Amino acid sequence: MSLSDQLDRINKKTFKVGIIGLGYVGLPLMWTFHKKGMPVIGYDIDQDKVDNINSGKPYIKHLGKEMMEKLANSDICEATSNFERLDEADALLMCVPTPLNHHREPDMTYVEETTKTVSEQLRKDQLVILESTTYPGTTEDLIIPILEKGSGLKAGEDFYVAYSPEREDPGNPDFNTSKIPKVVGGHGNDALMLACALYDTAIVQTVPVSDTKTAEAVKLTENIFRSVNIAMVNELKVIYAAMGIDVHEVLDAAGTKPFGFMKFTPGPGLGGHCIPIDPFYLTWKAREVNQPTRFIELAGEINTNMPKYVIQRTLEALNTKKKALNGSKVLLIGLAYKPNVDDDRESPTYKLMELYEEMGAEVSYYDPYIPVIKPTREHAEYAGKESEEWSEERIKSYDAVVIATNHNETNYRELAKWSDCIIDTRNAMKEASQNGKQVFKA
Repeated sequence: MSLSDQLDRINKKTFKVGIIGLGYVGLPLMWTFHKKGMPVIGYDIDQDKVDNINSGKPYIKHLGKEMMEKLANSDICEATSNFERLDEADALLMCVPTPLNHHREPDMTYVEETTKTVSEQLRKDQLVILESTTYPGTTEDLIIPILEKGSGLKAGEDFYVAYSPEREDPGNPDFNTSKIPKVVGGHGNDALMLACALYDTAIVQTVPVSDTKTAEAVKLTENIFRSVNIAMVNELKVIYAAMGIDVHEVLDAAGTKPFGFMKFTPGPGLGGHCIPIDPFYLTWKAREVNQPTRFIELAGEINTNMPKYVIQRTLEALNTKKKALNGSKVLLIGLAYKPNVDDDRESPTYKLMELYEEMGAEVSYYDPYIPVIKPTREHAEYAGKESEEWSEERIKSYDAVVIATNHNETNYRELAKWSDCIIDTRNAMKEASQNGKQVFKA
């Protein structure tokens, strides 16, 4: 089939989109294409996710019930765990995890295994797009060789390959998948043209770049930018606290400057799938070309150490109550890595749990978005742990309450009444503290 025929099928919306991985990236992407009338088939090894999509049961809270019901009742959308059906899709968009291993190096296991599976079912004229965050060169040096070896086909001649990094911001009401411009790099001009045409059907804007490694570098650059700036304000928080200056007041005032300043806010550490991980993908790749990444690594060191600073502030707070951390009961407010979502990937709250327990504390958590901790790759030991009940009696039973994530649903005025030892890492108590009660900022 010629490229013009493929483009014509996209325009006529008979071009079927296949999405591999139906999590925080893949599920919104499925919905985005479906809304524009494109036929979609989703693939996932997790049968529960597949069943939930096909029955309309929500499993990502902020995406809502209405979306799931519409997907379930659609005659142009379905989900399956049968990967032998990969050849039914005209495009295969891979949205699988790219974590770090124990040495803080890229773990490409999910990408490699998924690509091998795709190669076994790959047919002529299919378009394969990697959306997972990765290091520059992944598509050309890893993906294409696996696809060609497993299928016996030739990239650029028999099938198309592109890279387009996900840019999801879970829970952001202003920018959903359809409203975020899509950076696209292709393995050749035909692949670039086909991938851009596909995304143009559902995304507000496509941003073509010269090749796949450039697109891969764009994603890393975006999140390294955030990591470095968050590290800066985290360091300023510690410095200003030692001087008796409120860093949040400083940032609020600095943020009134209409040019030359971009406000970032400090916290207890980095969370989410991208920002804590992406810098390490570049530093790993940079070693191959003998280039140092001192600035990026320093930012990573600062952000990684923030949970230890929270522990230190907790020790100081408990000391004012003539209590030790060892043997104290600590409640962590917020397990999700950011406000108002149920996404706990790489959440710094998990690191805080570990550190408090190492110091001999008894640790619980409260999060209205995560009533029970699901099994995760990094924190399997916490699977099944349940969120604490929100009540005066329960809150008063804790020696210290630590605000790790500032969900809007949390009643901070009640918290101010019920707890006399609050450690606030998010400036959540700014408006809620009463009667001059001291809140320890961390």
